Amino acid sequence: MSTASMNTTALRHDEANAPLTALIGAVASGSWDRPSPCDGWTTRDVVAHIVDTQREFLTGRGLDVGERPDLGDPAAGWREHTARVAALLTDDELVGAPYEGYFGPTTLGATFEQFYIWDLLVHRWDIAQGAGIPVSFTDAELDRMEAGANSFGDSLYMDGVCKPGAEAGSDDRQERVLARLGRRAK
Repeated sequence: MSTASMNTTALRHDEANAPLTALIGAVASGSWDRPSPCDGWTTRDVVAHIVDTQREFLTGRGLDVGERPDLGDPAAGWREHTARVAALLTDDELVGAPYEGYFGPTTLGATFEQFYIWDLLVHRWDIAQGAGIPVSFTDAELDRMEAGANSFGDSLYMDGVCKPGAEAGSDDRQERVLARLGRRAK
């Protein structure tokens, strides 16, 4: 499908997924069980978290995302999972379907963009850090990360979302955004 015919949700997913998939494919096999910046989680656990939360959200709305992929090979499992999600998100009716969300009436697409695509960006950092791979975000990605953080309000720091914000060590924008999300740039 060309990007010109993609709905906004499918396009945003593709934009966030492409660099994440490339990063996951670049992780050395010996790095998957290294600790990530997420307390108590390995780099593999971060991928499992993304897969499981997306699956939970989509199946909770009655959608078939197939069997959970085997994450023994996280890169192969991720590619399988994200291809299924991408296919679902091309359905305009699906992404426009209304439901009662955590913050009130919304659509499946709006929630997917607000949280699950935002999660792809944020956890790209965590996977990269656990694997020892440098990562830089574009200004557009940092804009999305900040907009997502703003949309959560105080819920940003609920258990299971982000650790409390930290003081940035410099005036670097990426470092400031990550610090707001409870992450220390290295």
